[in-house]
Amino acid sequence: MKLAPVFSLAVAATLAFANAEAWAPNPGVLRGLGDGQAYSEVAAAPNGAVLIHAAIDIPAPAKTVWTVMTECRYAQKLIATVTSCRSVQGDARNGWDIRETVTKGDFFVPTIHNVTRTDYTPYSHIGFRKAGGDLKVEQGEWRLEPLNNGAGTRVIYVNLVGVDITAPAFMVRAGLRNNTAKVLANLRRESMAAARA
Repeated sequence: MKLAPVFSLAVAATLAFANAEAWAPNPGVLRGLGDGQAYSEVAAAPNGAVLIHAAIDIPAPAKTVWTVMTECRYAQKLIATVTSCRSVQGDARNGWDIRETVTKGDFFVPTIHNVTRTDYTPYSHIGFRKAGGDLKVEQGEWRLEPLNNGAGTRVIYVNLVGVDITAPAFMVRAGLRNNTAKVLANLRRESMAAARA
């Protein structure tokens, strides 16, 4: 890939994500979150990328949710297509790591090897960005906000992501919207189980 297209993609990604960072659920979304439903929306972004906004309320403390989100042993329980997850550099306990995950593909979606640099602020923020692998662009964050005096946690997810998929763009967006909601529902289930254990 030539340098100019790579640079313009990086600039567009940074600008789009900067505008997305402040996203928060609106009152209509909040009503659904209160019922335990996951919310996700996916919009087209520059250069074929998409911007994902999502949220869920979980009746478990942020520390418990954090553990489920950050430990590779939970990866396949959250994302059924994950075949491997490992930290290749750094350590989440020291504030950052570079993590490699592989998800198996299907007829429309290729197998994806993903490498991300992740920065951790326990137990409130996880920022991540592309550090290698197959994605064209990835930059996002997870925010954990306490609910009910810390007995619960609102999880907010923002991700600007681009990947080469042969399916029509509207199908890609619909698939990402559904899969994101499933991941959040799985996160809720696993966090609640961990809180009970």
